Amino acid sequence: MSDVVASRRAALAVVAAGAFLLTPPHAHAQWWKRAPVDFEECADAAEKAATKAEKTAALAECNAKFAGRRKAGGGYSYYDFLQDRTFDIAGPNPTPGEQKKIDESYTAYLANQRRSNVAEAAARQQREQQEQQQLQQVALRTEVARVPVPVERPKVQQAVAGDARSRPKGTPCVKGSFSCEWPRLSDGLNELKKIFNPAPGKPAKKG
Repeated sequence: MSDVVASRRAALAVVAAGAFLLTPPHAHAQWWKRAPVDFEECADAAEKAATKAEKTAALAECNAKFAGRRKAGGGYSYYDFLQDRTFDIAGPNPTPGEQKKIDESYTAYLANQRRSNVAEAAARQQREQQEQQQLQQVALRTEVARVPVPVERPKVQQAVAGDARSRPKGTPCVKGSFSCEWPRLSDGLNELKKIFNPAPGKPAKKG
């Protein structure tokens, strides 16, 4: 808290010092006939300066001398540019008690800014992660689409006797193929075996 207040007041002092240094040396004297009570009265007197340069210097001195501005309904307001906020004050400058409240508000303002920055950074990181995941998914789908699908090899017809015998009745076969001719050859061989090897008890046929 003390460090924040110190840095804040240092920034305000730099602004006030800058306005004072911009004022020509001859304007640092009490150029008004009667000491003004607030900024508005000081600015009215500055408007009567002889030259534009003297007028500008006088207004800068008024701004450095009075922090508050008159309100239409009475009282004064103080604009804190560090937190972009206006505070109601009783006189042309904040009292010590009013200044303390302004400093406390500035501390809370900084804390809110830090929380907001952290939340924004987290949301930005989450968005970046989601975008990265989407890009990876698109790249993966693209790679999958590029891989050729293997064509199934045609099945080789098995030319074995077992396949021919197991063929359902009425199923056509290719003429001249082994699977088609084998049944007839097998039946012919069986007939020859019966002729040359007759069953017991039956005489062999004579040629």
